[in-house]
Amino acid sequence: MKSNYLSRLANNVSPSPTLAVDAKAKALKAAGEDVCGFGAGEPDFDTPDFIKDACASALAEGKTKYAPAAGIPDLRKALADRYHQDGILPEANPAQVVISPGGKYSCYLAILATCGPGDEVIIPAPFWVSYPEMVKLAGAQPKIILAGDDQGFKVTAAQIEDALTPATKLIILNSPSNPTGCLYEKSEMEEIVELACKRDLLVMSDEIYEYLLYDGTTHYRPGSFSAEAADRVITVSGFSKTFSMTGWRLGILVANPEIAKAVASLQSQTTSNATTFSQYGALAAVQNWTSAMEAVNEMLIHFDRRRLMLLNGLNAIDGVSCLRSQGAFYLFPKIADLAMSSENFSNQLLEDKKVAVVSGHAFGADGYIRLSYATSDEIIEKGLSRLNAFCQEIS
Repeated sequence: MKSNYLSRLANNVSPSPTLAVDAKAKALKAAGEDVCGFGAGEPDFDTPDFIKDACASALAEGKTKYAPAAGIPDLRKALADRYHQDGILPEANPAQVVISPGGKYSCYLAILATCGPGDEVIIPAPFWVSYPEMVKLAGAQPKIILAGDDQGFKVTAAQIEDALTPATKLIILNSPSNPTGCLYEKSEMEEIVELACKRDLLVMSDEIYEYLLYDGTTHYRPGSFSAEAADRVITVSGFSKTFSMTGWRLGILVANPEIAKAVASLQSQTTSNATTFSQYGALAAVQNWTSAMEAVNEMLIHFDRRRLMLLNGLNAIDGVSCLRSQGAFYLFPKIADLAMSSENFSNQLLEDKKVAVVSGHAFGADGYIRLSYATSDEIIEKGLSRLNAFCQEIS
């Protein structure tokens, strides 16, 4: 029953299913249950020491006051230089960079600054759970396009073009993807960006997993394809996944000057600024890029091993099939052949076997489940054994 105390938006927004699964798993663990948790999209490594030390120094030096709404100048300048090198910014202009309290908030600000009532937003599915809710919070209408495992979970420019209407304003892209780990090829991205330019559309490119790559693959930035692409693409990223800084809440948004200014204004009226001393930790990561990427590469060695361990284990289970992911730290196996909805499957798996996964229904793709391999080898081995037993029991 909807409450009379709440607004229409509050009544209609859904809580994050991924956070709900993680919370339930943690509650079971706290109650003494032996839970194998595959729900959280969070690296299980500590933040590199030199980043923590920079933050601690900032605290010791009294850098605890308000910062400019768009971020501390040194961090914005360092990021502008990096995005200029990557071809996204024609000039290293810090005014086009906004630091927010998390990549999630950067996504929301990008949508809020560009979309409103009467607008439609194209969202490829499987999608990150928050995209449709953010679009609805902005008063706009999400329009979902599904790409199954037969397409490698990637929508085509032709699919997007078929879905366009005069109300379409924005296309959301996420590569590497949450929940599938899929990675768009450059040609696939170029076709979508060319379509956006031709049809006078904006693109939000969520690149939060940009450095978590496997099998020698390359991440391509759609904002770097042309001068027009640089103007139309809003690039969103952050420090959470790359440097295991999830709790630091630091997101990045790069856009043309008009959009960046609007985003900074929205932030000034909502959160004021991202936490000041956290930004000095992020600055250390950007200014000491070689050391930062050494830490990332060490993390990737473990992620890659776990990825293959989980992939092989899933594909060895009757009734389960899984594509090989190329980025992030997720696998998205198909369980449709087991004749159970993904929601019922996930709920019963947690109840019967104490294995926490996220239902594909939450990502707009029933018949699949998402597992994060940002967990230990021991949990992966134990979880696979329990999952195999569960599948045998229900098949």
